[in-house]
Amino acid sequence: MAALRLLASAALRRRAPASRWGPRWFSTSPRSRVQIYTDPVEAVKDIKDGATVMLGGFGLCGIPENLIGALLKTRVKNLKVVSSNVGVDDFGLGLLLAAKQVKRVVCSYLGENALCEKMYLAGELELEMTPQGTLAERIRAAAVGVPAFYTPTGYGTLVQEGGTPILYGKDGHRIKLSKPREVREFNGRHCLLEKAIRADFALIKAWKADRSGNVIFRGSAQNFNMPMCKAADITVVEVEEIVDVGTIPKEDVHVPNIYIDRVIKGPKFEKRIERLITRSEKDDGKAKKGEDIRTRIIRRAALEFEDGMYANLGIGIPVLASNFISPDITVFLHSENGLLGLGPFPLKHEVDPDIINAGKQTVTVLPGGSFFGSDESFAMIRGGHLQLTMLGAMQVSKYGDLANWMIPGKKVKGMGGAMDLVSSGDKTRVVVTMEHCSKDKKPKILEKCTLPLTGKNCVDRIITEKAVFDVCNCKGLVLMELWEGCTMEELKKCTACDFAVSPKLKPMQQVAI
Repeated sequence: MAALRLLASAALRRRAPASRWGPRWFSTSPRSRVQIYTDPVEAVKDIKDGATVMLGGFGLCGIPENLIGALLKTRVKNLKVVSSNVGVDDFGLGLLLAAKQVKRVVCSYLGENALCEKMYLAGELELEMTPQGTLAERIRAAAVGVPAFYTPTGYGTLVQEGGTPILYGKDGHRIKLSKPREVREFNGRHCLLEKAIRADFALIKAWKADRSGNVIFRGSAQNFNMPMCKAADITVVEVEEIVDVGTIPKEDVHVPNIYIDRVIKGPKFEKRIERLITRSEKDDGKAKKGEDIRTRIIRRAALEFEDGMYANLGIGIPVLASNFISPDITVFLHSENGLLGLGPFPLKHEVDPDIINAGKQTVTVLPGGSFFGSDESFAMIRGGHLQLTMLGAMQVSKYGDLANWMIPGKKVKGMGGAMDLVSSGDKTRVVVTMEHCSKDKKPKILEKCTLPLTGKNCVDRIITEKAVFDVCNCKGLVLMELWEGCTMEELKKCTACDFAVSPKLKPMQQVAI
């Protein structure tokens, strides 16, 4: 035994001293398995026909434009593309659609891409529409190794029931339909089973990467880039700058290099802005006085804001209501593409293509605001951390059903984040702002919605140019306010369901200017 102790002691003495970098049994090499490329085509040339490819970005913000251009050159075809939306006809994903390299698109919103809508309705493209928050979570689930999860988003809609056309025939008949989801009840709430989405490749746009593959994003360009980075067999990141290892502070890394396989510095970036909106130096940020019906709705909607509230405002009338927020209160505005603390539209010299809202408009962010990925953004929404959601509608039913995303066979814009925004139960108040009738003078408040639902029994209040209704999910509509220029008889004629009248009925209120 003594001899064994002597041998062990001698072996320890012979061990080489620790280097200045630390003990020799720790890896200290700055080298990484991440490959650095100079040619975008080389970075994607092994993407084969029929591959599933995730494309990061939101609208045109944060899209991997150089890598998309490389796919055009490789002429790969029959791609299954997963993207938050499809942008525009002549840029980004629209270029791959025009080149007929895409067989199927999984997204939440078609945006302004008329080509994609036309190809889908003509039977030239498969389209799987998924609520935006569900899409983000399906991607995140794949990243963390969760094969499926339950969510309340989409219950009572075609997402749950199935039957949404995925592929049309040339003659317009439906060839392929979405399948019904499994439903379970948790704590009195019905939830759908959604499966994770994993891709063969994720093509990502970031701001900077170091030579070991650590990545940081800029502004609202985190969006879907963040979760997609982690949910593919091979992740390729194009950046504006590659820096030396150690340049990026460790605590500032958004995505660590364990998720990254390839990095390329983009040869050029157009960074096109989809909706450039600015304000002038003289603009005080307030909407102008006016008696048009939209202004009337906006000024009434502004009374829904309360001090300290976190709110999400849809495009159009809802976001314009923010112009009337009282300077005496603080409201934190949330945007589902990954912003909290939205400010006014920028001055011309403040325009930044990396900072947009969910309507793809250029915006500013107030001091104290923050940026984050789309998966984090919808965690705030589904988790009930917002006190108010305000959005538009095509139709609202007597019992608070909402329809605002699709006219079958005619108009397919997609649900975007709306299904998620109305799915947090009683934790978030849902207010609909809309004109009382459609352009062809048909009522939009109905006994039952005739268009595909966005949410069931989810609306708390309806504000139109004629009236304000509160919605009781079991009793129906209650008229709370009536515009002074509208008679009760006129209101009944243009409202396609019955309603009760509050004993405290008052004239329609307007925020002071």
